[in-house]
Amino acid sequence: MKRNILAAALALACATAIQPAVAQDTGTLKKIAETKTLTIGYRESSVPFSYLDNNQKPIGYSMDLCWKVVDAVKAKMKMPDLKVELQPVTSANRIPLLQNGTIDMECGSTTNSVKRQEQVAFGNTTFVTNVKVVVKKSSGIKSLADLDGQPIATTSGTTSVQLIKQHEKGANINFKEIYGKDHAESFLLVANDRAKAFVMDDILIAGLVANSPNPGEFMFLPEVLRTEPYGIMLRKDDAPFKAVVDTTLNGLMKSGEVNKLYTKWFQSTIPPKNVNLNFPMSPELKAAIANPNDKGVE
Repeated sequence: MKRNILAAALALACATAIQPAVAQDTGTLKKIAETKTLTIGYRESSVPFSYLDNNQKPIGYSMDLCWKVVDAVKAKMKMPDLKVELQPVTSANRIPLLQNGTIDMECGSTTNSVKRQEQVAFGNTTFVTNVKVVVKKSSGIKSLADLDGQPIATTSGTTSVQLIKQHEKGANINFKEIYGKDHAESFLLVANDRAKAFVMDDILIAGLVANSPNPGEFMFLPEVLRTEPYGIMLRKDDAPFKAVVDTTLNGLMKSGEVNKLYTKWFQSTIPPKNVNLNFPMSPELKAAIANPNDKGVE
């Protein structure tokens, strides 16, 4: 009997000892080991998170964070020559391309929501934004109520415009949605007077306005539709890779490096037009940095 108990204990100990190794050999890390490649999904016009510079190279706050993750993967996998491929994605295709393995992580401006967590996972929060509405000052629109009967721009694959109906001042208004393929095109619909308003995260709108020919033409409506956290998007149920991402981000937050990156992209001149967004860090983001978490918005 003692011999059987000893054998069972040894078997359990062996299983426990090899469990981490098995876990590391699944999901994204296994894919990286087999292909010797990690693919980053990036956005082309999500200023200042992930967008193209004058050389058509993706740059931005989220890209800088993701390159830190790449360095961590190289070290963990002992693959200094790991190949990194860059794949443009849109709001409409970012989740399918992550799920089917085309990209391994999405480095853009994607809101971490409870609904999206049914399909994908997120690293710990890297930014917190408010969803707002931008209009031209000359439009005469001063609040959500003034949008009744007006065409409103929204980006395909996003849900921001639906938040108007959830706001008390927008519950009874009717409007026509006009879709842009990305945020730049959606904003252009307002700039060219094809739409009266564009509903999106305030920081993304601020980037588009700052880089427009006439920034002074535009203004935000006063209402905040929702506060949302951003995170690096990952495949669902891939704990080993998520652990690498979160450990990397938490280290940057603890060391203060993330604050330096924030200053670089939100409070300094940035390419391609050397504009400064002058966007101070919000109390909500400071709290997320002090206490890292991947909680999604309802």
